[in-house]
Amino acid sequence: MAATPRFRKEAVEEPGRQDAAGTGRKHPVDETLPPLRMFTSGLQHVAAMYAGVVAPPMIVGPAVGLGAEETAFLMGASLFTAGIATLLQTLGFWRVGARLPFVNGVSFAGVTPMIAIGKDRGHDGIAVIFGAIIVASLLGFVLAPYFCKLVRFFPPVVTGTVITLIGVSLLPVAFTWSQGGNANAGDYGSTTNITMAAVTLVIVLALRKLLRGFLQQIAILLGLAVGTLIAVPVGITDFGALGDADLVGFPTPFHFGAPQFEIAAIVSMCIVMLVCMTESTADMLALGRIVGRPADERTIEGGLRADTLGSALSPLFNGFMCSAFAQNIGLVAMTKVRSRFVVAVGGVILVVLGLVPVAASVIALVPLPVLGGAGIVLFGSVAASGIQTLAAAALEKGENALIVAAAVGVGLIPIAAPDFYHAFPQDLLVVLDSGISTGCVVAIVLNLAFNHLGRKPDADGAPGGRTADGEAADTGRPKDPMALPVVP
Repeated sequence: MAATPRFRKEAVEEPGRQDAAGTGRKHPVDETLPPLRMFTSGLQHVAAMYAGVVAPPMIVGPAVGLGAEETAFLMGASLFTAGIATLLQTLGFWRVGARLPFVNGVSFAGVTPMIAIGKDRGHDGIAVIFGAIIVASLLGFVLAPYFCKLVRFFPPVVTGTVITLIGVSLLPVAFTWSQGGNANAGDYGSTTNITMAAVTLVIVLALRKLLRGFLQQIAILLGLAVGTLIAVPVGITDFGALGDADLVGFPTPFHFGAPQFEIAAIVSMCIVMLVCMTESTADMLALGRIVGRPADERTIEGGLRADTLGSALSPLFNGFMCSAFAQNIGLVAMTKVRSRFVVAVGGVILVVLGLVPVAASVIALVPLPVLGGAGIVLFGSVAASGIQTLAAAALEKGENALIVAAAVGVGLIPIAAPDFYHAFPQDLLVVLDSGISTGCVVAIVLNLAFNHLGRKPDADGAPGGRTADGEAADTGRPKDPMALPVVP
């Protein structure tokens, strides 16, 4: 039986390294593309994530008593800080940044706790939220070197489950967009909205089938553009934001006052930070497999530091907690464009959108039903990647199939039955309402219980009758499907 290959040291060295084959050519993650391809591919990432970035401030602003103008200010600030966090993640410095094509933006996990913290407080509520985010983010930065060691508990049976849950958990977002986005709107779920989503979906699929090369890679962007043009005569494209937007606007530091620090708020946001770190770890593992550069401890440590540092800086410019955007993983999987510099260009575009509100309004012209049609392909691609990973996880051996069944079942509860945990304490809902987090925890715990606990070490000290290279020892038993490659 062939030995399990080790990851070469080049896989964790600084940018500019050779690929694992030693050919002298850079890994696709570290390659730069021609300027036009860099810009259009980066713009495609921004188009895919734009709604996800501006949605949390759109929800939190009115909920804590802010007016339309101040809520718009929060949206611009969120775009600006998402760009900074994305640049930290893709370009990095020192030991900060995963240096993968990883997009960062405002985390949805903090929306409910932030509303609870800031309700009926106005500007003071926002200041308390920002203070809690700063403390939680700095704590996360300190914990990153220790939290990243959890990677050893993410074999294929766990990562495949989590990646699948990421895609499946995102699909309801695409369905909501396809219906119009606002459940209180009169046209929510109308045949017009759903038809536009279906038309966009068909356009994207047709472009992927008919186009070749670069044009095929930006099929999502082209599909969004064509869908938006079709939506104009249909009457679901809103040009109002374009006319009201300012030409230039900088997110003034501490616009809502100096941050305030309250223990209860800090504890709540620390829980949110742990949830975000768990999801980011899973996202990095997923993206690492998709781009052909598996995420090891060092990569995850850098990625978590970028997440937490970006989140700590975000309140300075009136932004919220930042974390990985899983929807963009689907875009990487679909387009096969693996360059982190493409996503860095997307980060620059986000910064510009935060500084030039009128430019942000142009991106906002894309109707949500159009975005929802494209989102079905994007998010479905993530789920498909998870299924591919599970196919290599030896589900026929041991209790691996049971692990997947239980983890996926628990992870789907918040999607299939959103009110399932309604009687639980509010603080627990931060974790329980995230199917990705709950499914991830269940998969890790069951993998430990069924595949690790109770196994006796072999002669060389490797657990479960396994050699130091992750191969099954010569004991007559089949190779352990949980074996992981060793990073020297």
